[in-house]
Amino acid sequence: MSMAHFPALIASLNGLSALLLLFGYGFIKNKKLIAHKTCMGLAFLSSVVFLGCYLYYHAHVGVNHFTGQGWIRPLYFFILITHTILAVIVPILAVWTLARALRGEFEKHRRIARITFPIWLYVSVTGVVVYWMLYVLYIPAVSV
Repeated sequence: MSMAHFPALIASLNGLSALLLLFGYGFIKNKKLIAHKTCMGLAFLSSVVFLGCYLYYHAHVGVNHFTGQGWIRPLYFFILITHTILAVIVPILAVWTLARALRGEFEKHRRIARITFPIWLYVSVTGVVVYWMLYVLYIPAVSV
């Protein structure tokens, strides 16, 4: 696999995480516990694979700079900054939430999941948006 394929792979893993989170949320609302556990476990796994691919890619390629101008530029940086700040805490929250569920501490799991879910979903969705803005809407300043 060439480095040029990594941004799309990374965005796809983010998108997959978002879909699995949404399905998992829907399943728990409908009291389908096994489906909920499956989706949330797969969301966690896809996020772990995403993180590995992301770190590998950026260790080898570095940073691509956003080339858009005008009103889109501050919008991009707002999305990127909020995405990045929240992305730092998602692994901590996700592990904490998962650990509560695995220990059978479902009330504690529910309380932390109410915080984890929207943050994790936001990070997953904005990861796809950042990819689209950086690699589709505008061509990167540094080619991969």
